[in-house]
Amino acid sequence: MNLISIITLLGGLGLFLYGMTTMGNALEKLAGEKLERTLELMTNNIFKAILVGTVVTGIIQSSSATTVMVVGFVNAGIMSLQQAVGVIMGANIGTTVTAQILRLDTTGAVSGSLLMQLLTPSTLSYVVVAVGVVMMMVSKRKKVITAGEMLLGLGVLFIGMSVMESSVTALRDSPWFAQLFASLENPILGILAGTLVTAIIQSSSASVGILQAVASTGAVTYAAAIPIILGQNIGTCVTALLSSLSGNRNAKRAAMIHFYFNLIGSLVFIVLVYLFRPMFGELWYSAIDKAAIANFHTMFNIVVTLFFIPFNKLLIVLAEKTIRSTGPVVGEDLDLLDERFYSSPAVALEQSNKVISSMGVYALINIQMVCGGILDKKPFPEENFVDNEEYIDRCEARLNTYMIGIKQDELSEQGRRSYAEMMHAIGDFERLGDYAENLLDQYKLMADKQISFSTDAHAELDVMRRATEEIVALTNDAYAASDGDAAPRIEALEDVIDSLKETLKSKHIARLQNGQCTVATGVPFLDIIHNFEKISDHCANIAIYVTMYNDANSTFDIHEYRKVLGQVGGDQFTHWQKHYEDLYLAPLM
Repeated sequence: MNLISIITLLGGLGLFLYGMTTMGNALEKLAGEKLERTLELMTNNIFKAILVGTVVTGIIQSSSATTVMVVGFVNAGIMSLQQAVGVIMGANIGTTVTAQILRLDTTGAVSGSLLMQLLTPSTLSYVVVAVGVVMMMVSKRKKVITAGEMLLGLGVLFIGMSVMESSVTALRDSPWFAQLFASLENPILGILAGTLVTAIIQSSSASVGILQAVASTGAVTYAAAIPIILGQNIGTCVTALLSSLSGNRNAKRAAMIHFYFNLIGSLVFIVLVYLFRPMFGELWYSAIDKAAIANFHTMFNIVVTLFFIPFNKLLIVLAEKTIRSTGPVVGEDLDLLDERFYSSPAVALEQSNKVISSMGVYALINIQMVCGGILDKKPFPEENFVDNEEYIDRCEARLNTYMIGIKQDELSEQGRRSYAEMMHAIGDFERLGDYAENLLDQYKLMADKQISFSTDAHAELDVMRRATEEIVALTNDAYAASDGDAAPRIEALEDVIDSLKETLKSKHIARLQNGQCTVATGVPFLDIIHNFEKISDHCANIAIYVTMYNDANSTFDIHEYRKVLGQVGGDQFTHWQKHYEDLYLAPLM
C-alpha cells in the first residue's frame, strides 16, 4: 500500500466521520428538545425504554451519544438505573441504522438507465451534498439550514465511504493484507482488534463502516468479521465510561451497565457462534459483504437485547457490585449541573433551576436551626450549618459559571425569560444563607457571654421568627412552582415584617429605658431583628422575579415592576396584609 493510498484512506475516513457527526448533530437539532424529553419521560417500563433508546439513537446515529445522555440523566437524578437499562439496550439496536444505510451504497458498475445510475447512493451523494449546501447558503430559516446540514452530512458520509473503498481496492491482491485478516479469524485477536479501533475513534457506527469499506476488497471473511464486530460493540463503551468519570456513583453504574451488556453479550455470542460453526459450512471462510456485516451487527444487538430483557436487573446488580456505595455525599445536588446538558439548553436550564431551589431549602434549614438555638435553646450540630452554608456558596459560584455556558439563542422566548429570572434569583437566595450566618454569629455571642433575653423580648422575637420562617417557606414554594400569583402575599408579609422590626425596635428601646433589659442584650436583639427584616426583603425580591417571569410584558426592572404590582395585586395585597397584621402584629400592639 503506497503513501498516496494511505493518505486517501485517511482522508476518506475523515470525510466519513465528519459526515456522520454532521448528520447526527443536524438531526438532533431538528428533533429539538424532544429527544431529551423523550428519554426523560417515556422510560417507565423496559419495553418502552428499549423503543425510546432505539429511536433516539437511530435519529442521532450514535449509541455513544445516547448513552452519554443517559449517564447525564442518571447523574442528575432524572432517570433511575432501572430506566437506564432499557434505553441502553435500545441504543445498541439503534446504532445499527448507520450500517444498514451504508449497505445501500456500491462502488461497482451500475447498469440500466441514466436515472437508475443517478439514484445509486455513490452518485446521489454528490447531488445530496449540492442540495444541502444550497439550502444552507440561500435560506435564512434556522430549520431549513439545519436540514441542509443533515443532507450535507448524509452525502459526505457516502462520499467518505466511497473514498475509503477506492483507497483499499489496491489491497485486494496483496498477500500481507490477506494474511492480516486471516490472523483476525482467531476470535480473541478479532475481538481485541474491533475493541481497540472502536475505543480509539469512539464510535461503533464508524468502525463498522470502516469494516464495510475494507470488506469491499473481498479480503474479509465471516470468520474474521464476526469477532471484529463483537469487539466493536465492546469498544463503544469507552465513551460512556470516560463520560461517567466526573459523575456520581449512579452515573458510573449506568456506564458499567452499558459495558456489561456489551461484554457479556459478546462473550455469550462468540461461544454460541463457535458451537454452531459447523452449520456455516464453507460460508465461514468465504468473503463477507457490506450487507452481511450490517445484518449481523443488527442481529447481534437484537438477540442480546432479547436475551437480557428477563435478566435486566442482573445488569444493575453487577454495576452496583462494581461501583459500591460509600455513603451520602454532602452537596450532591451540584451533580445536576452537568455540562453534557449544554447540547440541550432547556434541560440545562431546568437542572439549574433545581439547584437554585435547593439553595432556598438549605437556607431555610439553617434559619430554622439557628433560630431554634437562639430562642428555644435547642442545640444543633454547627458542622451541619457550616456544610449547608458552604453548599449554598458553592451553588452560587457554580451556577454563575455553569449558566454562562447555556446558549441563550437556542432557548425559547419563555426559556430566555426563565434564564433572566434565575440569574436574578441566585444572588438573593445566596444572601438568605448569609443572613442566616449572621444569626449564627449572634447565637455564638449570646452563648459565649451567657446572654438571655427578657420574657417580653423573647416572645417578640419568637413572633418575628415565625413570620420570617413563613416568608422563606412561601418564597421557596413560589419559586419551585413558578407561582406568579404568590407575590402579593409575600409582599404583604414582607411589609408586615418591616412593621414588626420598627415595633420591636421601639419596644426594646423602651425596655432599655425602664431597666427591663440591659445594653448587653440590646445589640444582639437589634441585630437579630435586622437580619430577619433583610431576609424578608430578599424573599420579596425573589417573589417579584417569579411574577415578572410569568408576565410576558415585563422587562425585569424590579423597581418599576414593584410599583406596577402594587396596583395590579392591590386587592390580594390588602387581603394578605390584613391577615398577617392580625396574625403577627396585632398581638404585640
